[in-house]
Amino acid sequence: MDYKHLAELLLPHIHTTPEEIEARYPKRELPEGAKVTRMGPSPTGFMHLGNLYGALVDERLAHQSGGVFYLRIEDTDKKREVEGGVQTIIEAFSSFCLPFDEGATLEGDNGAYGPYRQSQRAEIYQTFVKSLIERGMAYPCFCTEEELAAAHAEQEKNKENFGYYGKYAVWRDRPMEDIEAELKKGTPYVVRFRSEGSIENKIRHEDLVKGKMEVTENDQDVVILKSDGIPTYHFAHVVDDHLMGTTVVVRGEEWLATLPVHLQLFRAMGWKAPKYAHTAQLMKLDPETGGKRKLSKRKDPELALTFYEQQGYPVPAVLEYLMTLLNSNFEEWRRANPDLPMNDFPFSTKKMSGSGALFDIEKLHDVSKNVISRMSADTVYDYIAAWSEQNDKPFHDLLTRDPAFSKAYLAIGRGGKKPRKDLALWSDAKGYMDFMFDELFQPDYTMPERVSAEDAKAILADFAGVFCETDTPDEFFEKMKQIADKHGYASDTKAYKANPEQYKGAVGDVSMVVRVAVAGRQNAPDLQTVMGILGRDKVLERLDRCAKAL
Repeated sequence: MDYKHLAELLLPHIHTTPEEIEARYPKRELPEGAKVTRMGPSPTGFMHLGNLYGALVDERLAHQSGGVFYLRIEDTDKKREVEGGVQTIIEAFSSFCLPFDEGATLEGDNGAYGPYRQSQRAEIYQTFVKSLIERGMAYPCFCTEEELAAAHAEQEKNKENFGYYGKYAVWRDRPMEDIEAELKKGTPYVVRFRSEGSIENKIRHEDLVKGKMEVTENDQDVVILKSDGIPTYHFAHVVDDHLMGTTVVVRGEEWLATLPVHLQLFRAMGWKAPKYAHTAQLMKLDPETGGKRKLSKRKDPELALTFYEQQGYPVPAVLEYLMTLLNSNFEEWRRANPDLPMNDFPFSTKKMSGSGALFDIEKLHDVSKNVISRMSADTVYDYIAAWSEQNDKPFHDLLTRDPAFSKAYLAIGRGGKKPRKDLALWSDAKGYMDFMFDELFQPDYTMPERVSAEDAKAILADFAGVFCETDTPDEFFEKMKQIADKHGYASDTKAYKANPEQYKGAVGDVSMVVRVAVAGRQNAPDLQTVMGILGRDKVLERLDRCAKAL
């Protein structure tokens, strides 16, 4: 077989050589140990939690080591591509604050190793395919879909491995005359890699997550160039990762089955393969069966990244929660370093679990409360303002009407060793703040059960007479104790507990009456601080309104 003649027949328009392509992509000049990672999503219009999960590993490995994290759009499958898919990808990662050093952007490419869209790299792939054909390591296959289906059926009947190999690789050693005859007829064809592997052989491999393993050698003649001249993922990512200098490939463990193919292709090309890190799948407990299962696009709205924006999950909280799934020692580190940025955590693939990571949305809520509690009032205000502008415009208008007023309320209970943890989502803010705005104030005047309506009115009248908006919480409570004594309630809670029959109730019941009148509910932050923010006139107005309603 004249392989050079075959290569010219199949790819006559390719005049570049592998050496010329290599010269366009010089070796990166980076510090020793620096890692180069990439995110390579397909523009299908759906960005999911698994994308972010893997991208966080990519970003940490690259930036912790002084390396490069880049975005490559893997758009070789035009059937799955949707309009606006690239924009969806770029905006999703931008919203989660994952900083790419180079790669595809909405304006084009940023970086010296592009194009960063695989659909624009056809000449590059075809140059290397032509080289493989010239070396007798690839060949055209003219099988129809019907012929491949018939072979699959025979393999199923004989209980054989599925695929294109052995006697089923019918175009592997066909003479030149047969190939030329099909080309003259214009028969569509693909180019397949000629595998010299055997399933009798094992390959030793060390994965950064799974550790040492043995995988069965690939014996399949996989397609490397489709009939439209665009490569398959298998070949495209091998070429791109080599030329772009990728040192670590992070991907889901579902890709482990194709690892032998990829390692084989790297060897055939004479290139050093990157290290692979196959991450565990994201699992959840199925509420119906109680068992574990993969997160599902159809069943689980929390799989979509858009879910977190719509619900108002803070981006830092989602990233912190994912880090708890990625590294088993992150929570211990966070407890010891509550105020340090997450990026100070020494991330390691050695601390990643090789089995399924269990996603728990309730745990995410807890993490989110902790993350928000450590933020300043200004930061919380900015986040809520940005979220509500997109998702709740009427509330946004109230919140931003007087920023100082809103920030003063959000500052209550912040700082210190035990900050308040009222918010898990930005969408919680409206319910947490609603009583501060007359437009949202819908009071529930349910009083403590030990306080009669008559006593409640009297307590409110007495408090209105002594209220001072500049009182400290201690001064406020002292007034509560005086009013309690006046109306037969114990000013000392311990005294009430010792002899409850001697009192109508305790001072806590009295202060709760005022809280219900001012906030319209029994659960609200420090009341004296709230009243100071509302102002004297508003407090007196609410005391009067409640008394009239009783």
